[in-house]
Amino acid sequence: MPTAAHPRHRTRRRTYALVSAIAGLATAGALAAALPAQAHAEQSSDGRSSRYQDVQLLSFNDLHGNLEPPSGSSGRVTELQPDGTTKSVDAGGVEYLATHLRQARAGHPYSITAAGGDMVGASPLISGLFHDEPTIEALNKLHLDVTSVGNHEFDEGAKELARLQNGGCHPTDGCYTDEGFAGADFPYLAANVLDEKTGTPILKPYWVWKKKDVKIGFIGVTLEGTPDIVSADGVKGLKFKDEVETIDKYAKVLQRQGVQSIVALIHEGGFPASSSYNYDCDSPGAGSGISGPIVDIAEHVTPAVDALVTGHTHTAYVCTVDDPAGRPRMVTSAASFGRLYTDTTLTYDRRTGDIARTAVRSANHVVTRDVPKAPDMTQLIDRWNTLAAPIGNRPIGYISADIGNTGNESPMGDLIADAQLAYGKELDPGTDLALMNPGGVRAGLTYAAKGGEGDGVVTYAEGFTVQPFANTVNLQDFTGVQLIQVLKEQVSGANAAAPKILQPSAGLTYTLDLTKAGADRVVTDSIRLNGAPIDPAATYRVATNSFLAGGGDGFPTLGQGTGDLVGTDDLAALAQYLTANSSAGSPLAPPAADRITVVQ
Repeated sequence: MPTAAHPRHRTRRRTYALVSAIAGLATAGALAAALPAQAHAEQSSDGRSSRYQDVQLLSFNDLHGNLEPPSGSSGRVTELQPDGTTKSVDAGGVEYLATHLRQARAGHPYSITAAGGDMVGASPLISGLFHDEPTIEALNKLHLDVTSVGNHEFDEGAKELARLQNGGCHPTDGCYTDEGFAGADFPYLAANVLDEKTGTPILKPYWVWKKKDVKIGFIGVTLEGTPDIVSADGVKGLKFKDEVETIDKYAKVLQRQGVQSIVALIHEGGFPASSSYNYDCDSPGAGSGISGPIVDIAEHVTPAVDALVTGHTHTAYVCTVDDPAGRPRMVTSAASFGRLYTDTTLTYDRRTGDIARTAVRSANHVVTRDVPKAPDMTQLIDRWNTLAAPIGNRPIGYISADIGNTGNESPMGDLIADAQLAYGKELDPGTDLALMNPGGVRAGLTYAAKGGEGDGVVTYAEGFTVQPFANTVNLQDFTGVQLIQVLKEQVSGANAAAPKILQPSAGLTYTLDLTKAGADRVVTDSIRLNGAPIDPAATYRVATNSFLAGGGDGFPTLGQGTGDLVGTDDLAALAQYLTANSSAGSPLAPPAADRITVVQ
């Protein structure tokens, strides 16, 4: 819990107008440049070591096993142009990420590559089918030095995370190759994730990078609220501590060891004022800055920490936020899925052992697809795709156009809810409706063929990318009062600051009035099921996935249902629905996404 020394207000969403360190449109963040001319050289002209040494920090976050270039909007970034317009740029894919990182390291003998968590979990079939071993292999080849854990590292529990770190064959599925699985060459840091019995971190809390006389410490944490967004089985036996208190604790440990330069890897993030990766976060005036949980964290983490690499929100920003001493400090995030990487220059002062904050520079760069593919990554992808092909290439349906997954209500979310309602009715004809959490809709479906399957064909691999969690479809009974409360929990309680709009099955309609506050944003009198008002005293049979059925994503009322019936996994329900309701001659059209009327 927060202490008096660290007052925290996680639910507030403020936009910070920060003093600009750059004039005009900027693609880089800088605190200043006030060092001697020789500051950025490893040696001075007389051959002795310079006082200052530039250290390159390359970072990214939320890769989620996207080894191949992500498709649709998940594989694009928005780039702000000098004239104020924007354009979309195709981005991502580890074959290109590897090339970009290797090119970026050229000429930088002091270079570190770090990540902000969620390297695995919610992964496409090529990685998820093999419990993300392919992604760990790819990260080893990328020469990742260190990462924090994210919430998705706990999707399969702490024991599986330990296996990804240390190696060994999967306890159920065994070995996929003759070589076995060696584990990660880099340390996963989990400073604020404790074993309930021992009270100690389940993995290393910190790690120190050293080269000659330069030392930089890294502390890794995930968001304290991880148990709210991961299945109960995934976090069983674990405690998640406050991010600020944990980082401050281990910063003191590092300082006692003589490490004065410290970077925090934090799997928690913010919401930038612009969707363009290269907007000037620190420009003065309305619309600048970032809001969200990371701002509170950045404002309170000890000034001993010199930079914050963040993640979780899948957004892009390079911003400065004042530390508790009032000094600007760099806070970065590189979107998600390997579409961007951040290049930060940390100028190490050999006299103090600390980072010269006034010289920190940072910028996000696009992982464009106009560079040569890294041959070792192509070979890795081909090898795992060969193993996955018999399962992944199987057609499961046909669509007439792209089915997107963006917006308060998305066509993909509606399609999943419809599939779960149809499956629920097979289990129990009395099933009335289905609700799908938006965070579980990991991608949309694209009409254009990704491989040789043909346009409009949906393969099992594409379906797996949409729903990779292996949740089950669960049926529960709720009163009308409870059902209304569930809808209000979308915009109140834990979800007041960042609403989570459940995707409704056909027949459930209501008005969401975003001009109001809290639970009032769901207009009670507008809620209808098949045209009829919800009867507070009636009982409704509701289909959800097992994550929601356990009260996940800030929906405690969904954890109070009765008459539980557990069905098959949610991807099987989607595949079954697509197969039954589409064909090559009669493809499925995208749902209209008009079940929720939004007032803004």
